[in-house]
Amino acid sequence: MLDKLEAIQKRRDEVEELISQPDSMSDMKRFAQLNKEYKDLAPIIEAYKEYKTMMGNITNCKEILANEKDAELREMAKMELDELLVKQEPMEEEIRNLLIPKDPQDAKNAVLEIRSGTGGDEASIFAGDLFRMYTRYAQAKNWKLEIIEDNPGTVGGYNKVVLNVIGEDVYGQLKYESGVHRVQRVPDTETMGRVHTSAASVVVLPEADEFDVDLKPEDIRLDLFCASGPGGQSVNTTYSAVRLLHIPTGIIVQCQDQKSQQKNKEAAMKVLRTRLYEFEYNKYMEEMSKTRKTMVSTGDRSAKVRTYNFPQSRMTEHRIGFTTHNLDAVMNGDIQNIIDQLQLAENAEKLKAGTGN
Repeated sequence: MLDKLEAIQKRRDEVEELISQPDSMSDMKRFAQLNKEYKDLAPIIEAYKEYKTMMGNITNCKEILANEKDAELREMAKMELDELLVKQEPMEEEIRNLLIPKDPQDAKNAVLEIRSGTGGDEASIFAGDLFRMYTRYAQAKNWKLEIIEDNPGTVGGYNKVVLNVIGEDVYGQLKYESGVHRVQRVPDTETMGRVHTSAASVVVLPEADEFDVDLKPEDIRLDLFCASGPGGQSVNTTYSAVRLLHIPTGIIVQCQDQKSQQKNKEAAMKVLRTRLYEFEYNKYMEEMSKTRKTMVSTGDRSAKVRTYNFPQSRMTEHRIGFTTHNLDAVMNGDIQNIIDQLQLAENAEKLKAGTGN
């Protein structure tokens, strides 16, 4: 482990030197990549220094016990050694987790799409419930939310809503939410009191920035139109809504939720970059799945990942068999424990794959 940590220390020193070189500073893409690598290595280096100091102290204590004749010094060394040995295994476990290769997309902002599935009006209402759940969760994390596109349901909720989620390590937290979310409850429209099953799909993508996608202006057609729905005097009178067509791929993105045309254009461009980036990212995920099959998959969006059972106040995360009976708290955004459990499961698989077991 020390050899691996020393190699990482050497790489961080190299990165620190590269960042200060003129050719790196003139290439913004490379400069951003180097800065990110430097930042990502910081927790490992900090843990390495602490671990190296601890191992040095363990060696010193053992030398005292082996060579020292003074009984008092030997007793002090034994007490210190016992304390250090208790800390050794947890510290090594922490470092092993830090050494697990991270998804390079984890630190990015995310585009979150919630779409109603089977179940008619109830599915739209449930999509709205999921929107509220993620909104509460984002607020607790001090993340910023921007609505890019929304299509309200006829009786409430959403047929579709797309959000840009901005903050620290957003994609690394939200990526596990991709998949089909199923709800079991008695809808308000049910007169016989029967439990219905409905569903909504959630898609989480890492937001692509200008360095990820080569987006040429000549490949984009811009259409302007009047926004519709609630929003004040500018609705239906001002051409503030934006529709972008990426001519080579046929991808269409539109945004009307911001108050100005420029802001709508900026928001739509973010989504367009992400949609184009999605294709390359999917290839990356396919390549990952060839080398490591994982039950905590983030690639199969048709997979049923979670069930919310209201009569029993139960939420079940199917990928890891995790169940909680505190459904009210979950629907109010208390989902960090679920995400932590999924991360632990994936890290355990990565560690197992890394040791060849």
